[in-house]
Amino acid sequence: MAHDLATIQGQTAMMYYGQEPWHGLGTKLDHPATAWEAIRAASLDWEVSKTALFIARGTKLHEVPDRFAVVRQDQPPQGEAPKILGIVGADYVPWQNREAFEWFDPIVGEGAAVYHTAGALGQGERVWILAKLPDRIQVIGDDIADKYLLLSNSHDGGSSVQVKFTPIRVVCQNTLTMALSEGRSIRTQHTKNLKERMAAARDALGIIEARFRDIADGFRRLVKVQVVQPRLDAYLERVFPEPADKKDDRAMARVHKARTASGRLFEEGLGNRAAGVRGSLWAAYNGVAEYVDHAMSYRDHDRRLEAIWFGSGYLSKARAYRLALQSAEAWRN
Repeated sequence: MAHDLATIQGQTAMMYYGQEPWHGLGTKLDHPATAWEAIRAASLDWEVSKTALFIARGTKLHEVPDRFAVVRQDQPPQGEAPKILGIVGADYVPWQNREAFEWFDPIVGEGAAVYHTAGALGQGERVWILAKLPDRIQVIGDDIADKYLLLSNSHDGGSSVQVKFTPIRVVCQNTLTMALSEGRSIRTQHTKNLKERMAAARDALGIIEARFRDIADGFRRLVKVQVVQPRLDAYLERVFPEPADKKDDRAMARVHKARTASGRLFEEGLGNRAAGVRGSLWAAYNGVAEYVDHAMSYRDHDRRLEAIWFGSGYLSKARAYRLALQSAEAWRN
């Protein structure tokens, strides 16, 4: 299983506290990290800047108006051209890695969260911090989900700063969280009021417990609904719809594989045979999540992690959770 972690100054740009990640890479810390410890351990102690762009015409260079390159300030080695992380406009405001960690500081400093993992993808285009919150979600019996906040920040101008509410099912490490897109994330654009808006978002994080209560209620609704085969088939057909072009054999094969594998994991997935879970809509949803996180093949294997957290895998789980809640409402009688 490949990864898409950045390598910065010869080090894998990731730190973790607790369980070793699936790829076995990154710097392990044996104690909860301070912000500065986490930044250094994850090789994120660098800043970015906006620099002017020029076009060569003949022997002359002409500055491109209102367009800038975002580059890391720790690069390049002398005599080499810097790696451009993204092209942005005049209004783009960089948010430095240390500022992202400082956003979490009031929460972590009060003992309400622990930096769990942090790192960078690609050349440093996207940086993330995963913070574990206290308490857990008990779905049923020993089926538990830990509560996390995921903050992601891009340096390529391609996406906003995002904070997502992220439960992770303990028994199988399914990132159920990525499914919770609608109404359960904070997004802020890289414009001049970025810092003020992010400070306001942090100050409003009294919503954390209320949102996790909503999430817990949703999980418990799913576990109460039993799924017979026709219902499972109907659910998976909606989660993985057929492509518009029915003659696209490769796309049709991918859909069939996703439905078949998710159906098998509904029966055999980790934790899905437990008392109270077996045969439920919760097991069906987790079958999809386990397939997406642990079994699905991605066209670009080197970007697997990004796909699971932010791309096509995330979107599949978002759709699966939304449809599971709809199905629970339709089938509750």
